[in-house]
Amino acid sequence: MRQLTPLQFVEAVARAGSIRKAAEGMALTSTALNRRVLALEEELGVPIFERLPRGVRLSTAGELLIHHLRSQAADFEKLKSQIADLAGERRGHVAIACSQAFLPYFLPEQIGTYRRDHPGVTFSVRVRDRTAAEAALVDHDADLALIFEPVRLSDVQILGSARQTVHAVMAADHPLAARDSLRLRDCAAWPVALPTAQYGVRHLIDLALVKSSVSLRVAIDADHFEFLRRYPVQEPLISFQIPIGLPPDAGPEGIVSRPLDPRDVPEGRLYLCQLRGRTLPVAAAKFAAQIARALDARYD
Repeated sequence: MRQLTPLQFVEAVARAGSIRKAAEGMALTSTALNRRVLALEEELGVPIFERLPRGVRLSTAGELLIHHLRSQAADFEKLKSQIADLAGERRGHVAIACSQAFLPYFLPEQIGTYRRDHPGVTFSVRVRDRTAAEAALVDHDADLALIFEPVRLSDVQILGSARQTVHAVMAADHPLAARDSLRLRDCAAWPVALPTAQYGVRHLIDLALVKSSVSLRVAIDADHFEFLRRYPVQEPLISFQIPIGLPPDAGPEGIVSRPLDPRDVPEGRLYLCQLRGRTLPVAAAKFAAQIARALDARYD
């Protein structure tokens, strides 16, 4: 515990909402942890936690402090990566926040390709909807974000993007599977499964429905893309996803996808993002360049 950093104990207390609970999780006495908090507050000259009847929460000064400490930690990781790169090594860590659509096929392939050339580089991958992924960049919890429609925060810098046509997903023996593409009105004859409101596919479909006289019979909504992809084999139902999250053909699962006519549902875009103004660690910058090339080659 002698090496416990201010970031570690401030984050632990903020996460637990209690000095006592945080101390239990860190194998410290609550008295020892409280002394560290008080010493830091004395050094800063302001409280970093508000003391509440049943715990603590970060003060405004504490929010500023934790953001500063996270920035310092991220800068130190960048420095270590750059030093390793100068030494001829390929070490470092890449933290990614991404939409579910990238997980089944695209991201495993890209990470595998990178690690074959740079086996010393480690990765963390966290599933986040677009809002949470952008927030992870701002909080320095992620180096890169991979999201689908739309980017909202001015703090986010776009490194690459690619077009995606929304696809209708159905069983291979569904009557609509014989068609090359579908209109939204074709889907209205069948029950549908939709992703929940925070996801880009749902955003595009909702926009299309506002401008259309078509209405859909929503039988299921879910926040899990793999469930939405697999469910149509259970009944003659249609779900919706984007190509990056779909297999190239029906395969053993018996699922096919057909593009929706862009006249009905507009195309969306995938985005590769980082925090604006941040210099990425070497490993993250090199991986971002690989991802940008792959998106450009495959989808645009």
